[in-house]
Amino acid sequence: MLKNKNILVGVTGGIAAYKAVDVVSRLKKMNANVDVIMTKNAKNFVGPTTFQSISQNYVSIDMFEEPKSWDIEHIALADKADMVLVAPATGNIIGKIANGIADDMLTTVIMATRAKVVFAPAMNSHMYANPIVQENIEKLKGLNYEFIEPGTGMLACGYLGKGRMAEPADIVQYILDSLNKKTLINKKIIVTAGPTIEPLDPVRYMTNYSSGKMGYAIAEEASNRGGDVVLVTGPTNLQPPSNVKVVNINTTMEMLKAVEEYFNDSDVLIKAAAPLDYKPEKFSKEKIKKKTGEDDILEIKYIRNPDIAASFGKKKENQIMVGFAAETENVEKHAREKLEKKNFDFIVANDVSKEDAGFRTDTNIVTIIDNKGCSEEYPLMSKEKLSKVILDKVEKLIEAR
Repeated sequence: MLKNKNILVGVTGGIAAYKAVDVVSRLKKMNANVDVIMTKNAKNFVGPTTFQSISQNYVSIDMFEEPKSWDIEHIALADKADMVLVAPATGNIIGKIANGIADDMLTTVIMATRAKVVFAPAMNSHMYANPIVQENIEKLKGLNYEFIEPGTGMLACGYLGKGRMAEPADIVQYILDSLNKKTLINKKIIVTAGPTIEPLDPVRYMTNYSSGKMGYAIAEEASNRGGDVVLVTGPTNLQPPSNVKVVNINTTMEMLKAVEEYFNDSDVLIKAAAPLDYKPEKFSKEKIKKKTGEDDILEIKYIRNPDIAASFGKKKENQIMVGFAAETENVEKHAREKLEKKNFDFIVANDVSKEDAGFRTDTNIVTIIDNKGCSEEYPLMSKEKLSKVILDKVEKLIEAR
């Protein structure tokens, strides 16, 4: 249920830290990847070995301890997370974040992350009702931080009132609902993925390095959000996402025809595939044999394939179209030209010559440019995380129409 989701759990110094152990355990059972950061005070309630054993990941505490990898740890954790959960969230941590204080590993990660941050408060009822604490909570809510309401009951201090951290089952359900919101229900989405191939003779064909990973990640995320997804895919070694209609194709012309079949009824077309622009002019029915002369040259004449994106860019009415530009030089210039020529709503541009970006990688570094000329650069991130960024932008366009 939470496969491929990266959840960072911040544990602060409160007696409810024991409940956080149950939260981590439940998240792991749902196949989430869980990292834990503890404050120094949290160690007074639960030891880091407990969280390390359950999460199966190293537990971070000290900003300045010897690093376990060459990544800058607080930045790596901040970028990796799909969600940051602070449980228990004391009045202290809430006050620090509300006032921009980053003086330990947890507060620094929260300041650095782009992921959703959710607090599960736990404290004495009088402390929770304190106007300063409530003002901090309201301030953070206004900044799009989220809170899971504490319960009412007998507290560890002996008071009866509001301040009990929400139960682990309720916290995990909140995470499930938050990460798997059905925001694309009744939306028909076409995603193209992978390469196309163009046969030369019975044993050879022309293709490119596209793995299909980006398109498959987008199709899976769109399906998770409730979309009615058609994945038109060239040959890949990937397992197709569940609950997605898969149309397998080989050539660029086959991809064009497959998209054409679904386009008129679609709401969104995301062109993440890398179809070949050219194909051999003639297909040889017999294997092309190697010539015997040392200086002999094999010449193959290529002709243009149809431009799939441009074709549907001319036809689109209310559809949203998203394109990709995989370039090796003048990336933004070429991407802007492609954006205008093919009538995309926005385009995802990347330099495939960069390490860990582009074809056959699990990560990407991109610039997203929209049809109003605005651009935004994104740092190295997984293709799964980038798919969320792309679909968030698609949803905003849908809402605006």
